[in-house]
Amino acid sequence: MTEPAAEESLSDLFGAVARGLRRRARVALEPLGVTPSLSRALSVLSELAPVRISTLADHLHVAPRTATELVDDLAQRGLAGRRPDPVDRRAVLVELTAAGDRAVGDIRAARDAAGERFFAALDDADRRELARILRRLRD
Repeated sequence: MTEPAAEESLSDLFGAVARGLRRRARVALEPLGVTPSLSRALSVLSELAPVRISTLADHLHVAPRTATELVDDLAQRGLAGRRPDPVDRRAVLVELTAAGDRAVGDIRAARDAAGERFFAALDDADRRELARILRRLRD
């Protein structure tokens, strides 16, 4: 196993790999007409919906206004809808439509395929080792 060049720190290498993976994911989403931001919003909605926009904003780490704009875009595309919150009539809940549910599946498949192509350079042992290291860093 080769050591990183002196000018390349682990942080630099990790950042470069992460950028490469994000770039491939972005390219994989283009045929679906979905941006990475919309993809993240759909993913959160698929797990939490129905949810208030403020909660969506918290999970996306964006301002509520940005979350509102994302929901507007999703609604315009027919991927999400709004309905009154039965607990607080002043609030609105956001949920995926059937088309939104299908889009989440399509996005996951496209991202998984892009990831498979990205990691194809690694053999099974390297993949297991990388997964082990990443889990350790994550935890």
